[in-house]
Amino acid sequence: MSDKEQDGKLFNEFPPISTAEWEKKILSDLKGADYEKKLVWNTGEGFQVKPYYRAEDLNDLEYISKLKKEQPGIFRTGISNDWIVRQDILPSDIGEANRLALDAIGHGADAIGLNAQEITTHKQISQLLAGMDLAKTWIYFTSSKSYPLTLELFFYEVSARGLKTESLKGGINFDPLTYLLLHGDFYINFSNNLEEAEYLLNTISKRLPLFRSLSINGHYFQDSGSTLVQELAFSLASANEYLTSLTSKGFAVDFLSPKILFHFACGPNYFLEIAKLRAARILWAKIIDRYKPEVPASLRMFIHASTAKWNKTIYDSHVNMLRTTTEGMSAAIGQTDSLSIYPFDMPYRQPDEFSSRIARNQQLIFKEESYLNRINDPASGAYYIESLTNSLAQNAWDLFRKVEGMGGMIEAVKAGFVQDEIEKNSRKKEEDLAQRKSVLIGTNQFPELKEMMMDKVQDPWNDGGHTESKYKKLHPFRVSEKIELLRLSTEEFVRNGNRRPEVFLFTYGNLAMMRARAGFATNFFGCAGFSVSDNPGFETVEEGVASAIVNRPDILVFCSSDEEYEELAAKAIPELKTAMKNLIIAVAGYPKEKTEILTKAGVDDFVHVRSNLLESLKTFSNRIGIPLK
Repeated sequence: MSDKEQDGKLFNEFPPISTAEWEKKILSDLKGADYEKKLVWNTGEGFQVKPYYRAEDLNDLEYISKLKKEQPGIFRTGISNDWIVRQDILPSDIGEANRLALDAIGHGADAIGLNAQEITTHKQISQLLAGMDLAKTWIYFTSSKSYPLTLELFFYEVSARGLKTESLKGGINFDPLTYLLLHGDFYINFSNNLEEAEYLLNTISKRLPLFRSLSINGHYFQDSGSTLVQELAFSLASANEYLTSLTSKGFAVDFLSPKILFHFACGPNYFLEIAKLRAARILWAKIIDRYKPEVPASLRMFIHASTAKWNKTIYDSHVNMLRTTTEGMSAAIGQTDSLSIYPFDMPYRQPDEFSSRIARNQQLIFKEESYLNRINDPASGAYYIESLTNSLAQNAWDLFRKVEGMGGMIEAVKAGFVQDEIEKNSRKKEEDLAQRKSVLIGTNQFPELKEMMMDKVQDPWNDGGHTESKYKKLHPFRVSEKIELLRLSTEEFVRNGNRRPEVFLFTYGNLAMMRARAGFATNFFGCAGFSVSDNPGFETVEEGVASAIVNRPDILVFCSSDEEYEELAAKAIPELKTAMKNLIIAVAGYPKEKTEILTKAGVDDFVHVRSNLLESLKTFSNRIGIPLK
């Protein structure tokens, strides 16, 4: 029997099922439950996601039926999905930066991002680039006080080596709009910035034709709390601001487009991040098409992706490696052109050789062991991802048009629209973390109780420098910062000679409820760095009281069932309060019908799934006397 005949026999055993039949079965299994509430996901991006997708869902998607056929070059063609492995070197110290860069190049990095803030002389640029094969390694200058000066120094070094500049690859991170957003005003003014852009474009095109002169730092939007739709729309609006301004000065779109690099962050939303990069390419082609390009390659966007910073943590920081793994995979599958995976310890110190090597090796594993670089456009045709791509593109386009309707990105920033929209979402992210609607392992759930980080964190009390400015600024942040500061405050309290706050779990009664609530309380108070003493369960109230008095905790938490709390409180609290006048008594859970009775009996607080973790722990810390930062 031929393979074709075998396939036919196999699939004949599974007749096609229509969508109507699937829906009928789903409704039957739901047994009257609300379909929308149970199965439809509200993404927070302005659209809903269905529980399943089928081939028919792709029939009306314009970019599949039209764009891919008419403009196939917007996605990578051929059989390869390869990308550039880039490692960004953070230290400004020239010797250290050079050492780290050479180590990265020697162990798999194709491109290096260099901090050129302190580079002002020929000698310094030579020291920074010493030992690097500039003909093989892509060089990006990610930071500089003067990009014209940095370029001139780079030209000097290239000339001194006798290299042909036409084949050198890399770019500079020149982006006046990001400067405006981060500093609250332009560096001098936008007119001056455009003149500098003109100089850079002309200089680079003549001497470094494969360098990219303009960057769109969209990653700052996500790392300041934006949605993916906002990151897309505001990035495209920034790019369009440059296109409009520079084409009006005589630059052709076919000249400008290849000079622009888009830098996006890839965060924890795996499939949406894949779709975001695909949507970005579609929308960029749509924008460029309005400028009437003559070269089809102008429609293609060059994307550099990096792992997001906003969701990385100080505590249990090795989990950051898991986070960056999925984020890097999203970037690779989404067809990024280059990728930086940030080291797991970056939130609290200058990354060391070990963490940098791990970050670099994650990409090498994607290529050499997972073969993510071996198939072209791996997400193409996936019903779910294609539908997400379309939804993101539509919503981002609507927001992009709104910004354009305000007069463009600069006017939207001056009006505070961009900053306000992102701030709303950043507050929601913080609230969701505090309410534990979202989870960061080791920070707001399942903390490592004995972990101490004070001695490892560089500058733990840095407030981010929120100073006054002409226009409202973006504030990149890590969503875990406030909870981490609370825990660091506990560590400092102990370092200053105080006892580590003790939490005693008074476990009693119903076994299932007792253990569940003891586990909840351990996680809850562990997030503040408190010591938690669990107990297997006391046979009598008197036994529990006696044990608590011996331990003399700062906080005692009753862990039992709602039905048993009233009797437990009535029996235990009088003796506990007599023996320990400053004892804080809490109840694990929220027995709604009995809260007033329990409060009158002497219960100080209730900790439960709807508690605001951050605010509750602040209250307990204040009662204990811990100075909070």
